[in-house]
Amino acid sequence: MARPLRLEFLGAIYHVTSRGNARQKIYVDDNDRLLFLSNLDSVVERYNWICHAYCLMNNHYHLLIETPDSNLSIGMRQLNGIYTQGFNRRHKEVGHLLQGRFKAILVDKDNYLLELCRYIVLNPIRAGFVNKLSEYKWSSYKSTAGTTKSPNFLTTGWILSHFDRDEDNAKRKYRKFVREGRVKEGPWDQLMGQIILGDDKYLEKIESLLKKSRYIKEIPREQRYMNRPRLDKIFNGKEVKTKKERNRRIRYAHIKYGYKLSEIGRVLGLHYATVSRIVNK
Repeated sequence: MARPLRLEFLGAIYHVTSRGNARQKIYVDDNDRLLFLSNLDSVVERYNWICHAYCLMNNHYHLLIETPDSNLSIGMRQLNGIYTQGFNRRHKEVGHLLQGRFKAILVDKDNYLLELCRYIVLNPIRAGFVNKLSEYKWSSYKSTAGTTKSPNFLTTGWILSHFDRDEDNAKRKYRKFVREGRVKEGPWDQLMGQIILGDDKYLEKIESLLKKSRYIKEIPREQRYMNRPRLDKIFNGKEVKTKKERNRRIRYAHIKYGYKLSEIGRVLGLHYATVSRIVNK
């Protein structure tokens, strides 16, 4: 059974989401939301997390979590497990509340974290819950904007430091920054392998972790090989001058980087069977 690639290391940052089983609501009332935030507070303290942003919707939630101690999975098991138990007790339910494994996207802090902080708190607007973010109290927006007291588990300093040294000016500029994001859809078109939001330099930083995942067959192929070179680079015409060199690169592309024989054939204009013979020779 396929399972998502989990990359955990010191100081990693994740956009985490978890949805209700069969799209059911995971918060029936405000008491459920308060219970979840109380659990989040405990987990952040226990596992030394840094929570930069959050938003609770009806059937899912968003978190932006930094893990100085490389412990996302164990903390998420605690968060989702304890909340599910509390929810089931309150509503006299049994069984699964949340749908399968949580989803975690690894985020390049320098290039994408600020944009994701904005994207997360704008979810109530996109869903049509409210017209103004000041009307929604179940996200980190009002705390970061300075219009309400910040919960203990929320860290706003990193976000505000990007706008101004003066705290009041920073909060004002943050509010403007979020308003300007209402017309944007988020940076998801730059997502790699469905789990990494970062550029090529960021991939180089985590190259050793990606290499370890290539031989775990349960992980989806597109995630195991997400940092591989493109086929047009492997078969650069200026470098591939002989059939022997072409064939060497065909085997290289298939065995080392996991490209399908049909993918290689399309790039080179060769039949699938021809590529197969070259690889098996």
